[in-house]
Amino acid sequence: MLVLAPLDSSGDAAWRFAGHPVHTLRRSPASPEGPALLLVHGFGASTDHWRHNVPALAGRHEVHALDLLGFGRSAKPRGLPYGGDLWRDQLVAYVRERIGRPTVLVGNSLGGYAALAAGAALSADSLAAGVVLLNAAGPFSEDQVEPHGWGAIAQRAIGGAILSSPPVQRLLFENLRRPATVRRTLERVYVDRTNVDEALVESILRPSRDPGAFGVFRTVFDIPRGEPLDALFSRLGAPLLLLWGLRDPWMNAEGRRTSFARHAPPHTSEVILEAGHCPHDEVPDQVNAALLDWLRTLTPATPRTP
Repeated sequence: MLVLAPLDSSGDAAWRFAGHPVHTLRRSPASPEGPALLLVHGFGASTDHWRHNVPALAGRHEVHALDLLGFGRSAKPRGLPYGGDLWRDQLVAYVRERIGRPTVLVGNSLGGYAALAAGAALSADSLAAGVVLLNAAGPFSEDQVEPHGWGAIAQRAIGGAILSSPPVQRLLFENLRRPATVRRTLERVYVDRTNVDEALVESILRPSRDPGAFGVFRTVFDIPRGEPLDALFSRLGAPLLLLWGLRDPWMNAEGRRTSFARHAPPHTSEVILEAGHCPHDEVPDQVNAALLDWLRTLTPATPRTP
């Protein structure tokens, strides 16, 4: 029997990071198996993007998800250094303060980079039980011309580079938060559009109406590229699972797979899916099955050390 609250709950208690409220959720069976899971959304998304995953995964595991600062129902304050370091530290703090035991971090796109960075940091104190990346963003050391960071993902989402003029940025922001624009963007990155529904569109539109949303929109394009993925891999002391939506129009998935194969640690598994940039929501049954199968291979409460 599942306990705790429905998917849109803020969890069993309020949580704050860096002094700001963070939206979280937690679901768990009465006797959870293995490590806990922490699900991390991508650019412009939120905990709602795991709507088809949390119920399936929480049948066996303690499952957590949160909205990164600047996104979803979490705070969007001015002046925060939005980027990989902030979100890494947010995830690390959540695992230590709210979960308190070995955790598998699962992230899509921008959230994949944050999950990997947090997993590398948590390896030092054995709290990283594993990392799962779904079409993760982030650069490798050899990337020179074509960046793969969150700024690149954001720019692909709007179809080109953002202009520096604040009035133009405001016009662009207003256009991007129109329902028709959101739906068109989603339809470009989902191969099977069955799950591009009103609930998904509204889950992306809702945060864009928050007072601080425009400020986050402006700053996210100036976020630095961040620490290279290969440097993070070198410090990851936990198993790694790569789930690829091979028909991702925002990333050269085949080329990315080559880079990942060159740099990923030895304890890495890979699953290829006929899907776009967000396979967890597009083909959730396949992702849930692959993730649960992989979780069975982990030794509970015995994460690997660097």
